[in-house]
Amino acid sequence: MSPDSRHPRGLGGTRERIVDLLRRSALTANDIADRLGLTHNAVRAHLVTLQREGLVRESGRQPTVGRPATLYEVIPTAEALLSRAYIPFVAELVRVLGERLPREDLDELMHTVGRRVAAGQPRLRGGVAERVEAASALLEELGGLNAVAPVEGGYVIRGYGCLLAEATHGRPEVCRAMQSFLAELVEAPVRERCERGERPRCRFEVAAPQAS
Repeated sequence: MSPDSRHPRGLGGTRERIVDLLRRSALTANDIADRLGLTHNAVRAHLVTLQREGLVRESGRQPTVGRPATLYEVIPTAEALLSRAYIPFVAELVRVLGERLPREDLDELMHTVGRRVAAGQPRLRGGVAERVEAASALLEELGGLNAVAPVEGGYVIRGYGCLLAEATHGRPEVCRAMQSFLAELVEAPVRERCERGERPRCRFEVAAPQAS
């Protein structure tokens, strides 16, 4: 199995091996170095990166001769980031809902999902332009590479791919969830105009308030 298929964040090589060790048990840098045949300094450098990425944290001290050694572990919430099980399950869930619910009900359900996900995010500050840029940055953090462009009457957030393509296979109902997610974040009307061809791309139009 390739590194990218095992770890969605694109972990590979030594960092992937370190994460896999720490998913089994907490270890010190020296423990990891011994198991992987690396130097202590090399392991420490990788651990610093993994801590910065929010995957690994310090979990305590291991008594040793001299100064106690720091133990490291995978952050519990990071297990969701390391799992690929969500994709096939979410894709199948959307298919089943589409088979059992009328189109209008499924659309409304997805809008509700988007609003609730947005409610868990910090409120964005500034004017519409600043909030659009902040929403764009949040999409980038979630893995959705995109660009913002001003247009007549507002802004366009144009993705270079589809953030949810692998899980949803371009189903338009899921785009409704992202539309409502962004509308709640930027506190302005948002209309989805996503491309659903062979290579799906996100595209959302944000309406700026009219000057009175």
